[in-house]
Amino acid sequence: MQNHSSADTPLLRAINLRGAHFGPLSLQLVSTECAVVQGASGAGKTLLLRALADIIPADGQVWLAGVLRNEIPAPDWRRQVALLPAESYWWADMVCSHFVGEPMYELSAVGFDADVLDWPVSRLSSGERQRLSLVRLLANRPRVLLLDEPTANLDAENIKRVESLVKTYMQQHQAGALWITHDAKQTARVGKRIIRVANGRLLSKDQA
Repeated sequence: MQNHSSADTPLLRAINLRGAHFGPLSLQLVSTECAVVQGASGAGKTLLLRALADIIPADGQVWLAGVLRNEIPAPDWRRQVALLPAESYWWADMVCSHFVGEPMYELSAVGFDADVLDWPVSRLSSGERQRLSLVRLLANRPRVLLLDEPTANLDAENIKRVESLVKTYMQQHQAGALWITHDAKQTARVGKRIIRVANGRLLSKDQA
């Protein structure tokens, strides 16, 4: 993919994005920025992330580093603008089948030893699945992280680990993130900006 980005080009930009139950809305995200997406249940937060990831149909225009989404093959777009859903998907019996290579750094960063790759998926708790699904996502080296409550099933120690890994990844890879959370303390820790959603529309974009 040709990179048209410059210092003045947003990493992610959406104009008049509209789906069956949300929009139109427009937003942008810059490199290394984490914007927290807030709103009541059913406000359209998850629909927004799914539309940006090209998981559900949506009209409007979306750019990644100045390149229109229509110019990028859909599988490539979904690797680069990557959605971590609230409930992760596991399609094979063994953990190792979901990874290419051995993501040693990311595994240790969220509290796993390498032998977790030899575990059956059925052995994993919901929190372990959540942490491993983040590692799986980062293995594709996305440029934009779309995180749908990525720490909802985690204890305080593992929440800290996930927040630290995401922050480190964003700095190392000049990535950006949209992070859905209902936790005000987490918002203050991770967010540079708050994007509020109600009835499928953006209400405001305030500094966190």
